[in-house]
Amino acid sequence: MAKQEPNVDGSSNVVSDLLDFLNASPTAFHAVAEAKRLLQGVGGYEQVSEREDWKLEAGKKYFFTRNHSTIVAFAIGKKYVAGNGFHIVGAHTDSPCLKLKPVTKVTKGGYLEVGVQTYGSGLWHTWFDRDLTIAGRVIVREEKDGSVSYLHKLVRIEEPIMRIPTLAIHLDRGITEGFKVNNQSHLLPVLATSIKAELNKVIAENGQLESETSSDSKHHSLLLQLLASQLGCKPDDIYDFELQACDTQPSIIAGATKEFIFSGRLDNLCSSFCSLKALIDATSSESSLEDEAGVRMVALFDHEEVGSNSAQGAGSPAMLTALSRITNSFTSDSKLLEKAIQRSFLVSADMAHALHPNYMDKHEDNHQPKLHGGLVIKHNANQRYATNSITSFIFKEIASKHKLPTQDFVVRNDMPCGSTIGPILASGVGIRTVDVGAPQLSMHSIREMCAVDDARHSYQHFKAYFEEFSHFDSKIIVDM
Repeated sequence: MAKQEPNVDGSSNVVSDLLDFLNASPTAFHAVAEAKRLLQGVGGYEQVSEREDWKLEAGKKYFFTRNHSTIVAFAIGKKYVAGNGFHIVGAHTDSPCLKLKPVTKVTKGGYLEVGVQTYGSGLWHTWFDRDLTIAGRVIVREEKDGSVSYLHKLVRIEEPIMRIPTLAIHLDRGITEGFKVNNQSHLLPVLATSIKAELNKVIAENGQLESETSSDSKHHSLLLQLLASQLGCKPDDIYDFELQACDTQPSIIAGATKEFIFSGRLDNLCSSFCSLKALIDATSSESSLEDEAGVRMVALFDHEEVGSNSAQGAGSPAMLTALSRITNSFTSDSKLLEKAIQRSFLVSADMAHALHPNYMDKHEDNHQPKLHGGLVIKHNANQRYATNSITSFIFKEIASKHKLPTQDFVVRNDMPCGSTIGPILASGVGIRTVDVGAPQLSMHSIREMCAVDDARHSYQHFKAYFEEFSHFDSKIIVDM
């Protein structure tokens, strides 16, 4: 259980709640399930379906999911009318990982191994010698009253069941010159030895070994048995899955002065959780939407780590469709959506690169974000980030009013620059955007770190943005 923090601006539980969220979310599917639980529970949000007509009301709160790996939540101000703007924080639910292949069965040298493929740009050497397990979603066949259905079920095996062992230095003296990973041949988790797997095969009631099924030809029967046991079904009822390897070490508060968070998937579940909690808390009281004329929204997308080009990624029409359906629920004039977009604002929240004490030359001298320094505003002249002077000013002014720190980041001219969902949504929707993120170290490692203070700063800044933006934006004069 995480240690309780002192109350700071109503954010006394933000870090402990973040740890709970991280520990409950080994995959994007689980992150959406946890977000859904929070929205329906303490948030009081109502789920709507993209497959159905929406009947929305001003002053009410809603959310929908897509593929159960993307989730969009929104609260409609009581003074909202069609054509008013949307105040959005966008983040992503996915992180670099090893995903199981369609055929995972690999047997070599007396070992049962699990075939995986790399997802995103991970620091794959950090996955060696970790206590790994499996989590994700499974398509399960269920029969009830003579009717067959196929259900999507989330699964997570809690205990360590796999490991990717390194090669002993005695067998590879050249490793002292650099650890080089072949992603195809070296990144195979060991599940069991062949001999033990044979001895542990399930015995049928008649005392005979179970016969091999078509699924067994694609996956080790031991793996299917572990999944079936966790799901409470038979191995034959598992028809397909999307699973990934994940670390079993829990997220914790750490450091000699308890100032750090050590965890996997901080990029970008830290931003996802802090924005979600900010939205829930900024819409929790009876009066919180009383004077709001816009729509407060959080959109958490899948597949950012691989370019966002999917039906549930930020490159899909999901955002524009949501804005359109909300606007059109209050009007039959389709032209009002165009006006609404120009009155809207997006905070693209994705973790930022903190200054590394052992690699200080990797940062530009005048732009060195530090842990505890607050949210980092990201700039790039080539539009790898969507920030401009207006959007940066707005975000900084909200911080200034609440005495929250901010920092600026520009990548060195002799280094390539990463990107986010910010430019994708800015160009695809036409919405004003600022790219920001909490500073962290070890980005894309299986085990990352950030500062406790910056999780609080993120939550406080996002909450202030939701509460302040409508009033502040009315003072900004551009394109007049």
